[in-house]
Amino acid sequence: MSGVCLLSTILRRLPPSEATGLRTGARHSLAELYRPADLVVLGLGVMIGAGIFSIAGRQAATMAGPGVILSFMIAGIASLLACLCYAELSSTMPTSGSAYTFTYVIFGEVWAWIIGWALILELQLAAAVVARAWGELTVRAITNFGVRLPYQGLVVDLLVLLILALLTGIVALNARIGLRTLWIVVAAKLLAIGAVIVVGAMHVRAANFGDFHAEPKPVAEPSATVLNVFLGQSDAFGWFGIFAAAPAIAFAYIGFDIVATAAEETVNAPRAVPGGMIRSLIITTIIYISVAVVMVGIVPYTKISLDAPLSSAFRGVGVDWMVHVIDIGAVLGLTTVILVLLVGQTRVMFSMARDGLIPRGLATISRRYHTPSRVTLVIGGIAILLAEFAPVFTLEQLVVMGALFAFLFVAAGVIVMRRRMPHLDRGFSVPLSPLVPALSLAATLWLMVNLHVITWAWFVLWMAFGLLVYLGYGRRHSLLAPPREPSALGRGRHRR
Repeated sequence: MSGVCLLSTILRRLPPSEATGLRTGARHSLAELYRPADLVVLGLGVMIGAGIFSIAGRQAATMAGPGVILSFMIAGIASLLACLCYAELSSTMPTSGSAYTFTYVIFGEVWAWIIGWALILELQLAAAVVARAWGELTVRAITNFGVRLPYQGLVVDLLVLLILALLTGIVALNARIGLRTLWIVVAAKLLAIGAVIVVGAMHVRAANFGDFHAEPKPVAEPSATVLNVFLGQSDAFGWFGIFAAAPAIAFAYIGFDIVATAAEETVNAPRAVPGGMIRSLIITTIIYISVAVVMVGIVPYTKISLDAPLSSAFRGVGVDWMVHVIDIGAVLGLTTVILVLLVGQTRVMFSMARDGLIPRGLATISRRYHTPSRVTLVIGGIAILLAEFAPVFTLEQLVVMGALFAFLFVAAGVIVMRRRMPHLDRGFSVPLSPLVPALSLAATLWLMVNLHVITWAWFVLWMAFGLLVYLGYGRRHSLLAPPREPSALGRGRHRR
């Protein structure tokens, strides 16, 4: 009997009409806030962080050489394929649940829970990782201005607490203030990046690009990726190094999917959300490749400093003042990343709560602030605990794994939805389907097998724990669950 019940749980799917409409109980609607330009800024806010000043240099020095420029192109293409798939589904189901809700409609509740659990991992851990990096970068920026800080570790801890508490408060109390803040800070960091590109271009030497296909050599400390295990190869540079650098670079592009979580709050979402995602990703790709060209062009990849690649490169050509511009740009960049991650995580958990898969009280909309403030405060509190007490930097590849796992289901969802639900209105359609979604599946799998084996192990453990949580709570409390017996309902009301 239990097997039959579990099978019915696996098969039950959320009707498309309910995915974007109001539901009874804890399901509430979020007010429209975003316009097309806001979505582009939202995407730029989360995709362009401090990594733009370091990731190109580190991957060039350790893995791809001058071919890191090709690595950025490969990662950008893989991300664009996934972005097109997200665009179609978000134009069909403009809801704050993003990949979680898409999966709920197309594949069913169990798979939706799995994707939602992966998104919780991605966004919650990412917020903690970025906040910790923000604290360390802020301390470094202050010391670069000549200010000596005692007890730097304690200062970092306090700064992490400050930034997470401040941004959580902004997201929880007033969405419009958060949007205005995002516009201002994104504009400032784009000015800093523009200065890096323009000033750096004046010091680029063609000889530094050398051979894009640098001679392969064994890695001193093999990364032990899944691909390494199967191929028994761990070379840096050469074509293997160029492709192996792409997953690390994909970390920089991840974030366009968070734009989809704003769909429920967007004016004319079926058309605005796809356009916002695609435009922000294209702009981001161009900016990242431009910075990569400057990075590799200023200094030979064999002499790149791993500690502060771009800053040391500018110091090497005598432009010391650019170090401060880079520091300020990095701090501003990470500020917007944290802000948008908190917004995205709030919307995903809000959707799961109003579907009953996690406590429905988290889906409460504040009457005073008109935001899902309760779940926002919970998310902010968890992010503070992780950033302060967990070894978040050793777990950061799990952020990529969580995002890529969702990419798989979104790409497959486009193919399946075209067959099962051809009648649904689409504000955007993936061109050359099913070829493009199939290519997205292949590209995503390639990025995933280039992640570390230990990352896969931690991800499997997290998902196994999540499945236990679903079986113990979500399956019984889902709004799609069959009504309980009267006595059980009475006991439940008594407990409440």
